[in-house]
Amino acid sequence: MYDVAIIGAGFSGAVCAERFASLGRKVLVVEKRFHVGGNAYDTFHPSGVLIHPYGPHIFHTNSESVISYLSQFTEWRPYQHRVLTSVDGQLVPFPINLRTIENVYGLKLTSDEMKAWIANQAEPILNPINVEQSMHARIGKDLYQRFFKHYTEKQWGRPATELLPTITNRIPLRYSYDDRYFTDRYQLMPLYGYSALFRNMLNRPNISILLNTDWASVKDLKIPKIICTGPIDEYFDYVHGHLPYRSLHFDFIEHPVDFAQPVATVNYPNDYDFTRITEFKHITGQRIPHITVTGVEYPQESGEPFYPVLTKESQRTLEHYQEEAKRIESHVQFVGRLGTFRYYNMDQAVASALQTVDECLNSGW
Repeated sequence: MYDVAIIGAGFSGAVCAERFASLGRKVLVVEKRFHVGGNAYDTFHPSGVLIHPYGPHIFHTNSESVISYLSQFTEWRPYQHRVLTSVDGQLVPFPINLRTIENVYGLKLTSDEMKAWIANQAEPILNPINVEQSMHARIGKDLYQRFFKHYTEKQWGRPATELLPTITNRIPLRYSYDDRYFTDRYQLMPLYGYSALFRNMLNRPNISILLNTDWASVKDLKIPKIICTGPIDEYFDYVHGHLPYRSLHFDFIEHPVDFAQPVATVNYPNDYDFTRITEFKHITGQRIPHITVTGVEYPQESGEPFYPVLTKESQRTLEHYQEEAKRIESHVQFVGRLGTFRYYNMDQAVASALQTVDECLNSGW
């Protein structure tokens, strides 16, 4: 009955489903949750505030092709994300920039002076082998201790000395007063939310969607081609062991005020079990007076997989699964954060899915 099965209905799965369906393929999407959209799913809180149940998802990209593709399914509203961090009893801009150094250290520096100051703090570590060494080499011990060490260890549930340095490569450093969290050319939010975007993307007569359904319950359908966006270790029945992920728990709190905090996200690296608090009205642009909702974010070991934990051991386990994947790549492709055990931003997930479909077609799918 179907030409292609897609395991998972997040960004990677939805893009693959839409692309194959647009070419006339009959597509079955199998999603274990009760909704499409993966972790980008959004919904309305009882207060009427649109929230992101799996944490804030801010769309940003430099890719014109990704924006062009997604614009078929949504209108956009401009949004530039800003973050503050609670350090030493005050809220200071993050990423670290000129204003951050001024507020924390009382130093009013130029861009060149900040570069020299940071260089003086940094330690001469040529080949850092973990997060702690990597951050010492970039910014020195004091900034690392204030802004990163405890946040990182709360986030990942492991000492920073056990985590690969690539984990913190995404964290920028600004030698200016630019306090935007991202500097991408396109910084936008879907005008009517992510769930509406996904509904539009998957609204094709030759796409069938099974929600609340595990792949194991339908794999006997013998669909000839499979795109797996779920965990690669789960697909292979954990034959080489489990790949480690960190999960998150959220407490959503309603406040009888217009806004509860000055920016969308405030990080708490040092003082609490939670890592950050997000206020969604900043992100969505909703105008609802005298009510707002915040989400308090607690990292945890169990639950929905959010972030691949990158350690030497997990990389060795991944290599075993990559070898398994090569043996079946003529009819199964692994895509997305869980399918490849790699951290993707949303635009990267879209671009990777588009590329995967092209490669599949070129190989005769």
